[in-house]
Parts: sequence; structure tokens; C-alpha cells
Amino acid sequence: MKNFSIVSTDQNAARTELHDKLGLTGAEVSINTIPAGGSVPFVHWHKKNEEIYGIISGSGRFEVDGESVPLKAGDWIRIAPQGKRRMFASEESAISFVCIQVKAGSLEEFTAGDAEA
Repeated sequence: MKNFSIVSTDQNAARTELHDKLGLTGAEVSINTIPAGGSVPFVHWHKKNEEIYGIISGSGRFEVDGESVPLKAGDWIRIAPQGKRRMFASEESAISFVCIQVKAGSLEEFTAGDAEA
């Protein structure tokens, strides 16, 4: 069995979830695009998982707990599980982003602390 997985994604898809495609065991990762003037159709939050969003292109905003947070390409935002959230694309452009969902408080070691040479 190989110690890696690789998959190509459809660059025109509105949403691609990588959990099953890559056999992920500790995170959910999705690649998403919301068209200009569009939004995620619902407010949501999580029981256990924080979400990290990386804006790839475009602009828009998040509403988190009633606060409007502007977004642009290159921004990263972490939202705690309880944060009630909804994302909107700007009227002028679509917004494309990566969403990483992981169990809050589960990171024990990272980078060199979790590496063997």
C-alpha cells in the first residue's frame, strides 16, 4: 500500500470534497467557488470542528456571529466551532476558497515536532 494519495480536481466545480477522494483520516478539505453575488445558502456552525478558510481568488465577506468580515485573495480566517457563519461573494466577482475542517484542540505536534529524519 502506498503512503500517499493524489487526485486531480475539476477546476470548474462549485465544490469538491477531498475526504473520500484522498482517504483523509484527520481532516475534511474542500475546494469551493461561490459565483459573484452568491452566498452559502444557510448559516451554520459545528459541534466539534473548527474551520480554516483560505481565499484563493476573488473577494467577498463572512458574517460570523453577526459581524461582517471582508475577504480577499490571500486572506486566511479560522472560525471556532460555535461561530455562526455564512460566506458571501462580492457583487463584482466570484470567490474561490479552500476550507479545512478539523477537530478543535486536536493538534498535538506540528512541523519539526512531528517529523523524523
